[in-house]
Amino acid sequence: MSEGDGGGPKRASIADVAALAGVSQGTVSNVLNHPERVSPKTRDKVETAIARLEFTPHGPARSLAAGATRALGLVLSDITNSLFVDISRGVERVAAQHDVFVLMANTDTDLERERRYLAAFDATQTLGTLVTINDASHYRTLVDAHRNGRPLVFLNYRGAGDTHCTVHTDNREGGRIAARHLAEIGCTRLALVGGPEWLQPVADRKAGFEEAAAEAGVEIVAYEDAGELNRAYGWSVGRALLSRVQKGEVDGIFAVADLMAAGVAQALAGAGVSIPEDVAIVGYDDNRAAWDGPLPLTTIRQPGEGMGAAGTRLVFEELSDPYHEHRVVNLSPSLVVRRSTVAGV
Repeated sequence: MSEGDGGGPKRASIADVAALAGVSQGTVSNVLNHPERVSPKTRDKVETAIARLEFTPHGPARSLAAGATRALGLVLSDITNSLFVDISRGVERVAAQHDVFVLMANTDTDLERERRYLAAFDATQTLGTLVTINDASHYRTLVDAHRNGRPLVFLNYRGAGDTHCTVHTDNREGGRIAARHLAEIGCTRLALVGGPEWLQPVADRKAGFEEAAAEAGVEIVAYEDAGELNRAYGWSVGRALLSRVQKGEVDGIFAVADLMAAGVAQALAGAGVSIPEDVAIVGYDDNRAAWDGPLPLTTIRQPGEGMGAAGTRLVFEELSDPYHEHRVVNLSPSLVVRRSTVAGV
C-alpha cells in the first residue's frame, strides 16, 4: 500500500485494482457487483489484485447490486465432501432466519484461494464470513490478514477463541469412541489408518484412538499413513494390510476419514476378506462415502449442520452485541453403527 500526502497509507482504489489486474475499472465493478458477468479467469485476476491491495470499497455496507449488504460469506474446504454440504445447510438455515442470504466459495483447502475469497467478501462488505479450515498455519495467516472488524468465524477448527470464534467437533473424543466400539465388539488387534498430522482433526482423532485403545487394553499393531484423505490412498492401505488381515494379525481397523475407510474396505473385500467377520472397519465423518455404498460403514458422525448453524449464530451475536466475547464452541460426535462392524445391521 502506497503512502499518502500526509505520510499515512493510501487507500487502494478501483483504479489501482484495475491497473494491477490489467482490466478496466468497469470490469472490477462487475466483479464486485455482478460477478456472473465476468469470466472465471478474469474474475480470478481481479480477486487476486483485490487481495494484494487489501482493497475495500468506500462507504457503508452494500449488497452486490446496491443498498445494504444482507449476505454472509461462506468459504468451504471441499464442496465434494458431504460434510461441508451439511455445514452449508446449517449456515443457510440460520441466515434465512435473519433474512440474509449466503455467498459460497470452494477452495479445495488451498490457502491462497482462502485468502483471496476472504478478501473478495471483505470487498463486497458482507455482514461477516465463515470459513472451514483444518490447519494451524491457515488459521494464523487468515487471522493476520483480517483487519476490517466484521465477524470472521472459523468452522471445523479448534482455535484459541481469543480473537475469533471457532466451532469444531471434539475429534479427540471421536477417536476414543471408535476405539471403544472396536474393543466392545471383541477386536483386540487394531490398525490405525492416519493421514497428515499437521491437519488438526487427523492428529486429534489419532490421539483419542490411542488413548482409548490403551484404556481398553487392546493393542494397536499396525500404523498406516494414507498420505491423503481419499479413497485411492485408502485402497492402497487396504492392499498393504491384506496379508496381515488374512493371517488374523489385524481384526479391527480405524481410518480417520470415511473416504479412506471406504477404500480400505473395497481393497479387502475385493481380495475375499469378509467384513466384519474377518475384520471390522470404522471410519469418520459420516459423509456420503459411509452410507452410499455396497458396504455401509460404521463411522463417527460429525454434526455438520449443527456446526454451520452454531457458527452463524456467533456471527449474528457479534454483530448485535458490542460486548461480544470470542469463544470456542465444542460439539460432540456420535457413533453410527453399520454393517462394517456389526453384521446384519
